[in-house]
Amino acid sequence: MRFFTFHLMPFNKLPEDFEEKYETAWTTVPNSLYDPVYGHELYNRFLDELIYAEEIGFDGVCVNEHHQSAYGHMPSPNLMGSILARQTKRVKIAVIGNALPFYDPPTRVAEEFAMIDVISGGRLIAGMVVGGGPEYYSFSMNPTYARSKYQEALDLIVRAWTEPGPFEHYGEHWKLRHVNPWPTPFQKPHPPIWIPGAGSKETIELVAERRYSYMGIPYFHKSFFKKNFDMFRKACQKNGYKAHEEQTGWLVPIYVAETDEQAWAEYEKHLFFFIKKLLKGLVVFPPGYSSPKSIARIGIALKQFLGNVTTREEIEEGGYAMVGSPETVREKMKDYVQDFGVGNVLGLFQIGTLPADLTKKNMTLFAEQVLPYLRKELGEPATDEELSQALAAN
Repeated sequence: MRFFTFHLMPFNKLPEDFEEKYETAWTTVPNSLYDPVYGHELYNRFLDELIYAEEIGFDGVCVNEHHQSAYGHMPSPNLMGSILARQTKRVKIAVIGNALPFYDPPTRVAEEFAMIDVISGGRLIAGMVVGGGPEYYSFSMNPTYARSKYQEALDLIVRAWTEPGPFEHYGEHWKLRHVNPWPTPFQKPHPPIWIPGAGSKETIELVAERRYSYMGIPYFHKSFFKKNFDMFRKACQKNGYKAHEEQTGWLVPIYVAETDEQAWAEYEKHLFFFIKKLLKGLVVFPPGYSSPKSIARIGIALKQFLGNVTTREEIEEGGYAMVGSPETVREKMKDYVQDFGVGNVLGLFQIGTLPADLTKKNMTLFAEQVLPYLRKELGEPATDEELSQALAAN
């Protein structure tokens, strides 16, 4: 098992009437609501929280990319990753990920990820994502090209990392006379590649085929996670090998306090701010973004999406968040990890309006009273070399 702190870097200073006045926290939410002076405070606070994760024993930190959104005002996770590469010494730095279709050319991703990997001494985990549905509206990009651009970009980046340059690339979407990135990655043949997914069959099959790692996107009922991880393991078997536990990861909001009731008393209003305001407008699937079969499957799951949840009881029953005392959280998480069969937990310890003192307390209690127990019960993490050897041996 490996444990990561995942940060969305949400912008939480929204008007009281936001839910009634605005249809979404994405794409068209007016940037007049943004306060850069407050943003200065937030960015530096959020970076401090990620740096603190190393101090208290987490295995890694995670950042991600979103655009024109209060949900996550981190349009360039590579900037954050480069800061973390310089300010930390041990933790993995997982950028989950770069939205490949939005980079023109995608060799920018190969270069910037290699910079982070070199600065950090080989601690980058390279996340490659298709990009969220709302962002195809933000970039005015034809979503029917989402999958083909993504696959071409992914192939080109891996080739740029593993094949000596210069070489030529003439694909469907990009034509490049000289592909010759400087620098190249510190890790050989390239950094570990993580690909998040919300249940798309195309994504699961791609990740399994290439022996990359599949990260389950949060905010769905536990039954949907279980189906997705089982589908991934079957896809790995279809490709002739057994999936390693650390090829999978579960992203989940976590809040730990001294008792169950105290945890809910401190956390509930912040969780519902996130649900009712920041998640608003996230679930958008532009025409052509995924296959009809995948959209239908995800559409069924949306009936149990966190944005539709209204009570604490529903959250606890569906496993949408791990909330409670250290004893409660560690037992719940042990059961979920074993049921899902995952080897990485990506914890959202800060969610919207949760203040700095409660975020730090949450992270500390988890690191001191939950994490050691789970390591003992579920096993120490494999090294990158051990994981590579295990996949190669299959």
